[in-house]
Amino acid sequence: MKYPISNTVLYNIVEGYNLKAQNYSKSSFWSNFLLHGSHLWMDTGDLEKAKTLWTEEFTALTTNNTLINIEVQKGKYDKVINDLSKQLSSLPIDEKVREISLCINAIHGLCLAKVFNCKVSVELHTQLANDIEGTIQTAKRLFTIGGNHFIIKVPLTASGLISAKRLHDEGVPVNLTLGFSTRQNVIASMVAKPSYSNVFLSRLDAYFTHPELADIHGVGKKVVDSTLHCMRKVSEQGYSSCQLIVASIRNAEQLNSLMGADVLTIPWKVVAEAQSNELMTATTEQEFACDEALIVKYNLKHLWQVSDQEKNAAIKMSNKLPDNQSQVLELLNDLGCHNLFPEFTDEENELLASDGKIPKHDYWNSRIENYTVGIDALLSAAGLKAFEKDQVELDQRIADMI
Repeated sequence: MKYPISNTVLYNIVEGYNLKAQNYSKSSFWSNFLLHGSHLWMDTGDLEKAKTLWTEEFTALTTNNTLINIEVQKGKYDKVINDLSKQLSSLPIDEKVREISLCINAIHGLCLAKVFNCKVSVELHTQLANDIEGTIQTAKRLFTIGGNHFIIKVPLTASGLISAKRLHDEGVPVNLTLGFSTRQNVIASMVAKPSYSNVFLSRLDAYFTHPELADIHGVGKKVVDSTLHCMRKVSEQGYSSCQLIVASIRNAEQLNSLMGADVLTIPWKVVAEAQSNELMTATTEQEFACDEALIVKYNLKHLWQVSDQEKNAAIKMSNKLPDNQSQVLELLNDLGCHNLFPEFTDEENELLASDGKIPKHDYWNSRIENYTVGIDALLSAAGLKAFEKDQVELDQRIADMI
């Protein structure tokens, strides 16, 4: 398929930066994580910052709509935007903005891959979250551009399950992102068979800082441990070889308790904190503690357990992949798994967008109690809304310039 901007144009832009692969030192500190079976990714889009901390033990960088937006807002791609705009003069404005946005994403990923000789996990435009064919076409294009350096992030939506499985079948490595529970990750790994899925550790813990939930401790780590255990069972049974990424790591003290997880994607500031203090022997791991009444009231077990209905749904969908989002939702609803991909009203979507990554519990407690929305699904939706906001800002800067 012929695209408005060719791969050659993108490669020439990257070559024009005169970036060189560098040699990086080894770190006995980070090598301990490798010895325990954990791959290390750095969670940043800032190339210069990453260079100051990168060691041989890191094997990938992960970017997202937020991190790319930060780089674009710095003005570092203004010339690229202007140059590409001239080549796209015949396109309608919306298509031009989308094409330039994709090209910047690819260019930035190529720059990171070149300097660090590593994999780069790149995010799709948020408008594709429920667009199966658009996701597949764009993901394949990015993967081709990346020359096997790119891992494609697909958000965990009903459509995302289908998109990720079809991409898997075509040999495209997928990071099925925005997961917050064991059940989400088990279903994702069995149905979509991505290379990676996620638990966003600290965002889970942040949700439980609400006064009514403040006596609940250690949920994020409990979910990580349970998910690792269940996904390894899934792998043993031959359903998937998906690896779990522990994301949303907020401080260096968390790292010690996470050694042994498949992948740790660590923000730059946490890498800096850990390397400066070498906190290998320190830990702030918090033992899980929760009143049983609260577990029942909010069905909290859905975060760290997989019900029989959810297992059946995963098996059914892995045996016969649904064709579209409606089929996924219908199957889940028929099996009583209606709170995995809940519907939100326009008002609720606006609320999710305004609340940011951590929804305010007061509004959602009744829906959680009634089992019409799971906390995991709520956090997934909020995360996608947060990325949408940054994508809109990025697109607006492009639109303003052209």
